[in-house]
Amino acid sequence: MRVLLANDDGVHAIGLRKLAEALSGEVWVVAPSKEHSAQSHAFTLHKPVRIVEEAPRWYSVSGTPADSVYVGLYRLLPERPELVISGINRGSNLGWDVHYSGTVAAAREAAFSGVPAIAVSLHVRSAGPGSPHWETAQAVVRRLVEGGVTGRIPAGSFLNVNVPDVPLEGLRGVRWARLGIRRYSASVEERVDPRGRPYYWLGGRHSSFDEDPETDGRLCEQGWATVTPMHADPTDRELLDHVGRNWGLDAP
Repeated sequence: MRVLLANDDGVHAIGLRKLAEALSGEVWVVAPSKEHSAQSHAFTLHKPVRIVEEAPRWYSVSGTPADSVYVGLYRLLPERPELVISGINRGSNLGWDVHYSGTVAAAREAAFSGVPAIAVSLHVRSAGPGSPHWETAQAVVRRLVEGGVTGRIPAGSFLNVNVPDVPLEGLRGVRWARLGIRRYSASVEERVDPRGRPYYWLGGRHSSFDEDPETDGRLCEQGWATVTPMHADPTDRELLDHVGRNWGLDAP
């Protein structure tokens, strides 16, 4: 199997190396030259992108996670890969995190081109004994790939996978789950630089997941690896039908 790997933690991130080690076959790595966490689906259009061969079939790109997958698909790989995997991210991408995540964006970029894809994240919350438990995320990836799940992903869809940071023997299993709501404390913190000018740090800490026990965040906290099918088309079809019936707009 030919597999393209990417991430948002950067080409030298340990999670990317652990992901490559977990796979067999023809593995290609095309990843950002530096960290691009929380860059979502940013795409480089107004400046050049540079590519450096770090090792055979291992490349860094001076761009975003989405850039990296695009470059891999349309410039570097000699043939289309059978699968794209983004990760292993050090930190989860649960609930509404998916809208900010560069890890998820890399998988979405593959879905745009009709290539089956998985985004994989490890739910690291604190540095406990043995943390991060990369071996647990590796085992989940192997289970999905070797079990043939990825071969059944429809065009335009991809999987968002989150793995609890527990030893492999402590993993309760792998479950399908829908996205939940993840809440963070709101924060725009003002500081002052050495020249007396203000600057700001955005974003607060994780505060809670929603109460629904069947959503990804709750299940991951309970020791389950979660697999959430996602689609590149974000249309709210239920609301679209309601609009067509009730809002007095022109019908298609």
